[in-house]
Amino acid sequence: MSFFAARRQFAKNIAKTSILISAVPLFYACSDAKPSFSGIDLTGADYAQGFTLPDHNGQTRTLADFAGKVVVVFFGYTQCPDVCPTSLAELAEAKRLLGTDGERLQGLFVSVDPERDTPEIMMAYMANFDPGFLALHAELADLPALAKSYKLYYKKVDGATPTSYTMDHSAGSYVYDTRGRIRIYHRYGSGAAALAADLRLLLAEKS
Repeated sequence: MSFFAARRQFAKNIAKTSILISAVPLFYACSDAKPSFSGIDLTGADYAQGFTLPDHNGQTRTLADFAGKVVVVFFGYTQCPDVCPTSLAELAEAKRLLGTDGERLQGLFVSVDPERDTPEIMMAYMANFDPGFLALHAELADLPALAKSYKLYYKKVDGATPTSYTMDHSAGSYVYDTRGRIRIYHRYGSGAAALAADLRLLLAEKS
C-alpha cells in the first residue's frame, strides 16, 4: 500500500475515530491509577532505553532532546513497499488526532538500511509524512548493537541485483513518555486512533 492510499483509507475512518479519541478520560491527570494502554505496556522494561544517533540534518540526537514530548520510534527503511509508509502515515494521523497536543509528539524513524538510506534520501522521505518528524541513521557496524538493545529483528534479503535487496524487520513502534521512559510497544496495524489514545494518556500524566 502506498503512502497516498494509506492516507485515503485514514480519511474514510476519521469521522469515527475522532469521537473515540476525544472521549479519553480527562480525570486521569488527577489520578494515580495505572493507565490501561491499547498497546503493550512496557513500563519498567530494561531494554529500548534510548540511543545516540545523528538525524537527517546531521545533528546528534538522544531522548533528552525531546524532554516534555512523547516520542514514538519506528525502525524501517525508505524503500520499504508497505509497512513503513503505512506506519508513518498512521503516526502522522495520530498527531493530527491529538489536535493542539500534536505539537508535543515527536516522531522518529530509524533506518535499518544505512547502506542506501543517506541523510538526503531520509530527509526527502520524511517530508512525505510530517515536517517535524526526524529520521535517524546508525552506522552499519553499529546497527547490530542498537537492534539488540531494542530486541529488534532485521535481516537483509538479497534481490535480483546487489542494490535491489529488501529488509525484513520488526514492524512495531516504541513509545516514550515525556520524561524519556519507555512505556508502550504498538504492534503494526494497531491504527492511528489506538495510538493517539495512548499518547493522550501519556500526555495527561503528572510530570
